[in-house]
Amino acid sequence: MPLYVQYGCGHSCPDNWHNYDASPTLRYERLPVVGKLYTRNASRFPDGVRHGDIVTGLPEPRGGVDGIYCSHILEHLALEDCRRALRNTLTLLRPGGVFRMVVPDMGFEARRNLDDPAPDAVSKFMAATYLGQRTRPRGVSGAVKSWLGNSAHLWMWDYKGLASELADASFTDIRRAKVGDATDHGEAFAAVEDAGRWTNALGIECRRPAC
Repeated sequence: MPLYVQYGCGHSCPDNWHNYDASPTLRYERLPVVGKLYTRNASRFPDGVRHGDIVTGLPEPRGGVDGIYCSHILEHLALEDCRRALRNTLTLLRPGGVFRMVVPDMGFEARRNLDDPAPDAVSKFMAATYLGQRTRPRGVSGAVKSWLGNSAHLWMWDYKGLASELADASFTDIRRAKVGDATDHGEAFAAVEDAGRWTNALGIECRRPAC
């Protein structure tokens, strides 16, 4: 039976996928007693979401996964952590296995900023790319909010930059992708791909070498 893994899944938890998220909020929600009282989020993580971090490695068989997906996750990782995540992703895939991802498109955002004559164009750029903060969190509550949240973007990508990193990690058949255009396992990927998250974003498909 094919094995599919999604990491950084958030509340996306389709059947027939192993769905992982590294959020401290998920770990807190799963604590006995106190976790059941945690109501910071309007909705809790689905029961099927497992806690796991692709940077340190996921508890899946090496070379045994047919397809892997992540949506708006890699930009939240520092550069070296992103590189580790890509290497770990490759290791999990079976030979010929498919990796599909979508991230914010820094190229698109940069071009939009340069074409915008408005005086607040740079502020809109900073807000759209999550590269700045309107206010700095302070005090204990601010520290807790920063710890439980992970909205900041630590490293942004355009196609040529991310494609180069994928090639360095030994992926092949690297191409731009659109929502729903998976080369293989299209029905499986359709269960995790949200068209709204691909709008004005950068999608890429690649695979582990067949041999």
